[in-house]
Amino acid sequence: MNVPLDTNVLVYAEGVNGPGRRQAAFDLVRGLPRASTFIPVQTLGELFRVLVRRASWSPSSARTAILSWGDTFPLIETSPDVLLGAVDLAADHQLAIWDAVIVAAAADARCRLLLSEDLQEGFTWGGVTVTNPFSTSRHPLLQSLTQPE
Repeated sequence: MNVPLDTNVLVYAEGVNGPGRRQAAFDLVRGLPRASTFIPVQTLGELFRVLVRRASWSPSSARTAILSWGDTFPLIETSPDVLLGAVDLAADHQLAIWDAVIVAAAADARCRLLLSEDLQEGFTWGGVTVTNPFSTSRHPLLQSLTQPE
């Protein structure tokens, strides 16, 4: 099962929201299968913006973080078809266009779950269901994915 990470997971893993969030994000990411965990390119762009503008990182340090995440997990590109799907999604469901790009990219990559604290829990589109990976009650598919075998 393919699972993409939304920006907030990476922001937390970079320590922007404190050590507690950082540890929770690290634990989550470490528990996911590397080959089936994806990062939408849009997520990396948003991460760069947060690191530079909100966390006051230098652009060079933010670039290093972006490259590291891109080396760690496969990326989902934003193709013209993804953009068209995102526009439909934004128009039909009143999502911000950049959130819609992430959901559409996840659907295009045939992902089942999108791990995001920012989008509506349980929202489903194109076969992708949004779930909050930091919730005390984890989605059953996420629970089965992160349990040791």
